[in-house]
Amino acid sequence: MAKLKMKKIELIALLTDSKKIIELLQRRGVVEICENKDDDLPGANVSAVIAKFEKFRGTAAQALEISEKYAPEKAGLSSMLEGRKELETDELGRDAVKLEETMNISREIIASQKAIADAQSSAAQITVRCDMLKQWEKLDVPMNFKGTSTTSAFIGTVPYAVTGSELEQQLPDTCSAEVISSSKDQTNLFILCGKSVADEASDTLRRLNFVPLTEAEPRTPSELLDGYKTQLHELEKSSEKARQRIVELAENREMIKFVIDYLQMRKDKYEVLSSLGFTANTFVLTGYIPEKCTEPIKKEIESKYKAAIFITDPAEDEDVPVLLENSKFSEPVEAITKMYALPSKKDVDPTPVMSFFYYLFFGMMLSDAGYGLLMVIGTTLALKKLNLENSMKKTLVMFRNCGISTVFWGTLFGSWFGDIVQTVAREFFDKEIGSVALWFEPINDPIKLLLYSFGLGILHLFLGIAVSFKMSWDDGRKLDAVLDTVPVYLTVLGVAPLGASIFTDVPSSLKTIGSYVMIVGVVLIILTAGRSSKNIFARFFGGVYALYNTATGYLSDILSYSRLLALGLATGSIASVINLMAVMPENKIIKLIMFIVVGIVGHTANLAINLLGAYVHTDRLQFVEFFSKFYTGGGKEFEPLTVNTKYIKLKEENSND
Repeated sequence: MAKLKMKKIELIALLTDSKKIIELLQRRGVVEICENKDDDLPGANVSAVIAKFEKFRGTAAQALEISEKYAPEKAGLSSMLEGRKELETDELGRDAVKLEETMNISREIIASQKAIADAQSSAAQITVRCDMLKQWEKLDVPMNFKGTSTTSAFIGTVPYAVTGSELEQQLPDTCSAEVISSSKDQTNLFILCGKSVADEASDTLRRLNFVPLTEAEPRTPSELLDGYKTQLHELEKSSEKARQRIVELAENREMIKFVIDYLQMRKDKYEVLSSLGFTANTFVLTGYIPEKCTEPIKKEIESKYKAAIFITDPAEDEDVPVLLENSKFSEPVEAITKMYALPSKKDVDPTPVMSFFYYLFFGMMLSDAGYGLLMVIGTTLALKKLNLENSMKKTLVMFRNCGISTVFWGTLFGSWFGDIVQTVAREFFDKEIGSVALWFEPINDPIKLLLYSFGLGILHLFLGIAVSFKMSWDDGRKLDAVLDTVPVYLTVLGVAPLGASIFTDVPSSLKTIGSYVMIVGVVLIILTAGRSSKNIFARFFGGVYALYNTATGYLSDILSYSRLLALGLATGSIASVINLMAVMPENKIIKLIMFIVVGIVGHTANLAINLLGAYVHTDRLQFVEFFSKFYTGGGKEFEPLTVNTKYIKLKEENSND
């Protein structure tokens, strides 16, 4: 399976059927439509229609955002994992009839939110005004009071602290000054004097930096404050009314979501129309389609519309998009391949050859059967109970497979939530239980696990070299295939027993055989690696340089697999420490409570941390060590015209994610 073979499709049909055919292709999701390059076939200018859809969609999206703010949906773990709502095709048409009604609802939600914002803005301004008026609350005359027929009044402030008697000493004799309020930086004053000395008092106040209050209100501060409080109450009522209206309209959330997706579909359709070529009565569409989909789509279109469809092979120089298809075992890790890069035209899809070692290494790094069992149970329940998107299903299946591998390795190593079996037996039943490992406990024999890690790493690297061999062989470079791989195999296989002897006893006969095999591999590398050069000295030194690269490169690659030991030991060791902490109290009842609480919290944290570590380091072993042996990447992902929606999907929708 792996990379699906792509075909070039060219479709010519009546102009009157253009929208219907595009809608059909959009629902099937199997054709990537190319931009029209023929100058003799002018395109359609639909920018105004697209702008209209964008505007309407933006309105609906804003209304949904407001609804979520004032009436948020209850969100749980299951709702986060749940996929889009499925609709039948006839439901799509029925709900589309409510477009105008839903747009009116959206506009009303936005208007209500604007009313709330305006009320809050007005309330903020009034609050500031009230804060200022509170300083004058003791003033019992109107704010714009200027005096009577025989007196003149001055209402204002000076930028310092002063008493009324101190100010009166500097004013004419007939003036009186009353302090309304004061602080260390400002004094608010009411000054009254006779008409005859008003000018003299005004000059004196000017010298004292007196600033008159510019207020045109013919009411006292208390009256103004009462009025503002009434206004604030009315604004609060109107704001609450608008909020309640948003909450009521938020019940139409599902229809708003539908409209957002429906308008996105319409927008996508018209964007495709702009990339087609048109004549007076027909339109022309070109693109790419997986070979296995050609006959079904051709039959369906030709049976419904007057159309001519031509299927051809892409030219050699065309940048053909890539679509992967693998077995159920390998398909879940396609996302890992895509994370690195899609295969180029000359690459093979690494997913099938990577998947086995991906699951194997993940389980070996996590290596606790209890944690693996939790992964298997959790992912299985989610897959059975929840309506999941295809991409989420693949992710959960991948982690389920990783969980199965983790149970396998944990059983071999005897790790069930660390040493929980031995801990429970010892602390609560006064019984000693030995190892429950079916193979061995890594913490007691880490060198053994290290050597097995290196061995698995060599197998992993050899698999990558084998893929490189096949690619060169299939490309017709059979001599290169042999000379680029066989010497590396011989060199690494020869060094392996010599390296292992550093850590453990290796039979002398095996070391002797390894030495001879290594020498053969080294000689072959020196003699053949520089074969592209015509100069004999350049060939020799090219071979020596290739030997240096092979030695250092493969040594560092093989050492990288020691992370299998490191992470495997970390998971079990931390789990055992958590168990030890959980049974520290002497009292049996307290110990049991502590064991449950500390166990749940501790093992949850340990699982989360080491799950992330296993995921990251397993990815690294594929990307850095494995892919570097044969994989280039750089392919362009297949991007068909499809129902690109966020909240709904059609039941006949063909998903390629």
